[in-house]
Amino acid sequence: MKFSNFLFPDCRDPARDGAVIDETLREAMLSDELGVDVVWLAEHHFDGICAYVDPISFAGALATALRHSAIGFAVIQTSLHHPIRLAEQLALIDNLVKGRLIVGLGRGTAYNIYDYQGFGIDHREAQARLDEAEAIMVKAWTGDGFTHDGHFWRLKVPLLRPRPYTRPHPPIIRGASSEHSLIEFARAGKPFLMNVQSLETTRARIELYKRTMREAGHDEAAITGNLGASWIWRNVFVAATDAEAERVGIPLFETMTRSRAEMRNRIYAETGMRIEVPHDDLPAARATTSHGLIHGSPASVAEAFAGIDTLGIGGVIASFRLGPMPHEIAAESLSLFMREVAPNFRG
Repeated sequence: MKFSNFLFPDCRDPARDGAVIDETLREAMLSDELGVDVVWLAEHHFDGICAYVDPISFAGALATALRHSAIGFAVIQTSLHHPIRLAEQLALIDNLVKGRLIVGLGRGTAYNIYDYQGFGIDHREAQARLDEAEAIMVKAWTGDGFTHDGHFWRLKVPLLRPRPYTRPHPPIIRGASSEHSLIEFARAGKPFLMNVQSLETTRARIELYKRTMREAGHDEAAITGNLGASWIWRNVFVAATDAEAERVGIPLFETMTRSRAEMRNRIYAETGMRIEVPHDDLPAARATTSHGLIHGSPASVAEAFAGIDTLGIGGVIASFRLGPMPHEIAAESLSLFMREVAPNFRG
């Protein structure tokens, strides 16, 4: 398995955004020093659950700071971006990191309607915007000048510069927040990024994915290869003992899950508007510690990861800084994980 750090720094106080961003840069550099395979970035707006907000700009800063770790996006809210501008920005980052880039794309948040409202985008168009934008980006990366006459964009594009460092283009992977999207990816023979789920739910969804790939005519080598290129997300807290992990980690995790719903609920109370999501796909369905948090001593966390290791997944997107967790505590948890847990599953 590959191991990564999902930089998802919560900040409830706008006056502290700059300080939290500085701490997140330090966490990224520590990750690189510890041998983390990928540093992942998120995109969320207006609510403080991701202090750096714009993963593209933040990736530009990381590109000159990280010496070994790749940079991944989990995910770029593609419906909020112009596809040509995004293709240029990602090609530049790909050159800066010499190909250590994973382009994770999603339609945009499945829950927070205010992201769309703030950018003037109808959330019901998000999936179609994603599909059209990805096709435009691939065409810009791989071809010469072209004309595009689509539903959302009408473009006359000369040769895109710079060309991507990775040929024909950086790897693209999409987020799968539901069984429906997972089935679509399986039929198309594409890997996936899976959000936080219990081990039981993850195992069931991977079995569904493999069965769907077989039914669509993909062979076992393709299934194994796709799973090896896929990632699952977990919240992780490691402490010296199980008791310390429970005492420190659980309250921070519970605060995080509550605060992430506050603005969503306030906007709904004020406007009566929200995105309709099946109950099983709501974040609240994964808010219990048994489903949403791996915590304990290094030995206990390693035992939990041993179960994940049997799934055949390529890597784990691990979030170490949970909600209001101080930087120093997150850094210690990350260090314990990389020094005492990760080596059990590497070579």
